[in-house]
Amino acid sequence: METATLAGGCFWCTEAVFKRLKGVASVMPGYAGGTVPNPTYKQVCDGNTGHAEAIQISFDPAIISFEKLLTVFFPLHDPTTINRQGNDVGPQYRSAIFYHTRAQADAAQKAKKEIKGAVTEITPFTNFYPAEDSHRDYYAKNSHAPYCRYVIDPKITKLMKEFGGDLKPGT
Repeated sequence: METATLAGGCFWCTEAVFKRLKGVASVMPGYAGGTVPNPTYKQVCDGNTGHAEAIQISFDPAIISFEKLLTVFFPLHDPTTINRQGNDVGPQYRSAIFYHTRAQADAAQKAKKEIKGAVTEITPFTNFYPAEDSHRDYYAKNSHAPYCRYVIDPKITKLMKEFGGDLKPGT
């Protein structure tokens, strides 16, 4: 198993999408890249911790490559906007790849170059703090909430259309 740590806006959205991919064993929402140890959601939302809302993915590279994860990651959010994803604004919503290996760094740089105007931060992994329980499996627990219906559902629909063969059965 390998680990990938990605930030592409709201972690409720990214968690819901990446959990559906074959080869992904687990997805944990949390906070990465900042200086405050064990931050809370409220602290991160205040924008002063340096952390981004992120997900940490455990995946089997024999089933899904890091490069394939990136082909899902980049269209899932707007990598050309600094500190903003839709109505979510602030440094905690920045686009970032926190690489764990040199190979991940190289793959991230290559993928970023293919996107005109990409501002995605590519930086070595330093820390990850899991989010509070209320943020884990948020979409599964709240799929009828307006945010889920209007923001997350379209991302899942897009994923199914573009990557249907790469999805776990029943998703």
